[in-house]
Amino acid sequence: MNRTWWKEAVIYQIYPRSFMDSDGDGIGDLQGIISRLDYLKYLGIDVIWLSPVYKSPNDDNGYDISDYQDIMDEFGSMEDFDELLAAAHERGIRIVMDLVVNHTSDEHRWFVESRKSKDSVYRDYYIWREGKDAQTPPNNWGSCFGGPAWQYDGETDMYYLHLFSGKQPDLNWDNPKVREEVFRMMTWWCDKGIDGFRMDVINMISKTEEMPDGEVHGLYGSFDPYCVNGPNVHKYLQEMNEKVLSKYDIMTVGETGGVTTELAKQYAGEDTHELNMVFQFEHVEGDGKYGKWTDEKIPLITLKKIMSRWQCELYGKAWNSLFWDNHDQPRAVSRFGDDRPRFREMSAKMLATCLHMMQGTPYIYQGEELGMTNYPFRSPEDFRDIESINAYREWCGKGAVSHEIFWPCITFKSRDNARTPMQWDDSPQAGFTAGNPWIAVNPNYTQINAKAETADPDSVFHYYKKLIALRKENPIIVYGRYEPLLEDNGELFVYTRELNDEKLLVVCSFCDYETNFAVPAEFAGASCLISNTGDAYGETERTLKPYEAFVLHKK
Repeated sequence: MNRTWWKEAVIYQIYPRSFMDSDGDGIGDLQGIISRLDYLKYLGIDVIWLSPVYKSPNDDNGYDISDYQDIMDEFGSMEDFDELLAAAHERGIRIVMDLVVNHTSDEHRWFVESRKSKDSVYRDYYIWREGKDAQTPPNNWGSCFGGPAWQYDGETDMYYLHLFSGKQPDLNWDNPKVREEVFRMMTWWCDKGIDGFRMDVINMISKTEEMPDGEVHGLYGSFDPYCVNGPNVHKYLQEMNEKVLSKYDIMTVGETGGVTTELAKQYAGEDTHELNMVFQFEHVEGDGKYGKWTDEKIPLITLKKIMSRWQCELYGKAWNSLFWDNHDQPRAVSRFGDDRPRFREMSAKMLATCLHMMQGTPYIYQGEELGMTNYPFRSPEDFRDIESINAYREWCGKGAVSHEIFWPCITFKSRDNARTPMQWDDSPQAGFTAGNPWIAVNPNYTQINAKAETADPDSVFHYYKKLIALRKENPIIVYGRYEPLLEDNGELFVYTRELNDEKLLVVCSFCDYETNFAVPAEFAGASCLISNTGDAYGETERTLKPYEAFVLHKK
C-alpha cells in the first residue's frame, strides 16, 4: 500500500462562523482562526478542512456561493485568507478548502444572467424545465431542505432545479463551459497554495436526462435515482483529475451520500484517477422516523456491521475517511456516546479510541476534542439552520406530526447542535466573542472548554492529543488490516489491527454499566497502548467499567 501524507494525516474541520470571532460582531472569522492556530498545533493535527469562506448571501451558511474567488465580508478579506494560509503553513498545518460546485447562489453572476432570458449565454449553466402546467413543477421531487426541488421563475415562465435551498440553483455539469469555469477556479486556488478540496455533494453533479416523478418518501418524491451517482459523474471527476488535481500535491475527499463500498472503490480507488477518499454516511443516516428525524440511537450491532464492512471491503482497494460528526451532524458524544455529566468524558474518550484506531484518515470536528455536546433547545426560535427551520414548519406546521412527538427528534438531529460556538473558556460567551453570538452558546461551556481541558492532563483534549501522537508513531494504526471480533455482541465494539509482526486489540464498551470481557490468549502480556481508565491490563478476564476503552499492542 502506497504511503502518502494524506493517509497519515489527522484532519480538523473548522466551521468558521462558530470557531472564533476576532472583531466582536458575534460571527467567527479568518482572523479568529489565525489567533487559534497555536491551539491546533498543540493538539497535533496536520490539516484544517475549512468550511466555505467564499462570498455568499448566507442562505445556507456559506454553501450558497456568489463568488468563488472572493471572501465573505463577515469573515474578512482575501488578504486575511492569504495570512491564514501562510500562518498555517508556517506551523506545518495544511489547508483544505470546501469545494461547492453542485450548485451556486442565485446571486452568482452566472445565475443572474441565466434567469434573464432563454437566449442568455448562461442559460445552459443551470437546469431549466417547463412545468407540467401553469401551477405544477416539472416533477414531484422534494429538496433536501424541504419543499419542492423546483423553483418557478416568472421572468421566463420556467422552473429551475435546486436540490437544496431555492437560493441554491444546481449547475448543469453536462455543459462543458461549466466544467471549464469550475476547473479554472480550482486551478486558481491550487496556484494560491491550498492543499486540497473537500467536495460538497460531489456525487450529485451528474443528472439523468430524463427527470420523471420519484418514489414518494415522506412528503415528496425522491430525486436519488436521477441525481445521485449519475451517468457521467465518474467521467467528470476523471476530467477534473486530469486537468487540475493530478497537477498538484493535494488531497481530495468527496462528500458522497448514498455511496456503497463498490461505488467508493470507483470514486476513490487506488487506480481510478478520481478522488483520494470519500465520506460515506451509512452510520449517520437512514435511521429516521420522520425523514431524517429521530430521537433513537443506532443499535451497536448495526453500527459495527456498517463500520466493519467499510473497513474490510475497502482495504487495499480504496481509502477510508473516519468521522463521527461534522457541521451537518449532531454532536458525537450525544449521538453515539453518553452526554450525561457522569459519563460524558469516558464515553467521549471511548468513541475517540474506537474511531482513531481504525484504518483510514480521521477527521475531528471542532469541539469534538473537548467532548462538546448537543444544545438544549427550548423552542423553534432557537434554530438558525435552514434545514431545521423548514423541517419543523413542514412536519409540525402542516400537522403531519405533533410538536410533542417531533420535538425530541429534531433537537436530537438538528445541524445546529454542531454549530453552537466553540467553547474556549469560562468567560462570557465561552470566549468565542466579545459581542452577541450569531447562535446561542451551549450553557455547559463553564464546565466544558478548551482552557480547562488543555490544563488538565486527564481531559478529553489530552486524550485526543495522545491518539494523534500514537498514529504518527505507529504505522500499524494507519495501514494495518482490520478484523472484527464479537460481531453479534450488542455491548462491546472489539476489533484487531495487524501489520507485519505487530497486532493491536481494540476494546470499546458502549454501555453505561459494567460488562465482562475475556482478553484473547494471543494478547496475554501485551502492552497497553492507551486506555481511558488508566488501569493496568495484565489479566485475561476483565470487568469493564462503563464506556471503558483500551488498546493492547503485541509486537
